[in-house]
Amino acid sequence: MVKEALSSDMRVVRIIRKDEVGEAVMSRISALNTPPPVLAVVEKRDAPVPPEPSGLCLALDSIRDPGNLGTILRIADWFGIDTVYASADTVEVYNPKVIQASMGTIFRKRPVYCDLTSVCESFTSNGMEVFGTFLDGDDIYSCALPSKGLIIMGNESEGVSSAVAAKVTRRLTIPSFAKGAHAESLNVAVATAVTVSEFRSR
Repeated sequence: MVKEALSSDMRVVRIIRKDEVGEAVMSRISALNTPPPVLAVVEKRDAPVPPEPSGLCLALDSIRDPGNLGTILRIADWFGIDTVYASADTVEVYNPKVIQASMGTIFRKRPVYCDLTSVCESFTSNGMEVFGTFLDGDDIYSCALPSKGLIIMGNESEGVSSAVAAKVTRRLTIPSFAKGAHAESLNVAVATAVTVSEFRSR
C-alpha cells in the first residue's frame, strides 16, 4: 500500500520504517494488531466534485461497514467503473478499515459523497438507466444490460432506501441456485462484484 501511495498523485508527507523507529513505536502508531515494517503519512485530498453522468457508475446507498466500502472500491477499480457515488451517511472513506480493505485502491479511486436522488435524476435526464438491486427484481443473468448507466447498491441490512428506490428505472436481482433452505442474501460487496461482472460481460 505504501508503494501504491508513492506511485499515486497524493502527497506522501513521511515514510516511517520499523527498523528505524523500533517495534514499540510502530505498535503505538499503527492501527494493525501486528505492526507493519513501513507506514506512510499521506495528505488527504479535497472531496471530489460530482462529475457529469457518463459510462458505468456505482452508487452506494448507506453502506455502513468500512470493510464493505473498501472492498467495493477495489471491485470498482478492477472493473474500470468510472465513478463511485455515495450517500452522505455512507462510512467515511478515510476510516482505517476502509483504507486497509481497499488494498491501495484508495489512492486512485474515492467515492463522491452527494445526494443520490439528484444523481439518479441526472442519469435519467441524460438518457441512461438507473439500476437497483432488490430481492424481487428481474433475473440479472437473463437481462440485456447496457454498457452505461448507474447501479445502486443498498444498505447491508435494509437495502436501497425508499427515496432512492423511487428513482430506479430497472430492478435487478441475483437469483439463488440453492434448493430448500439457503442464505437469506449476499454480502453487499459480493453482490456488487457479481452485478458489475454481469454488466461488463455483455
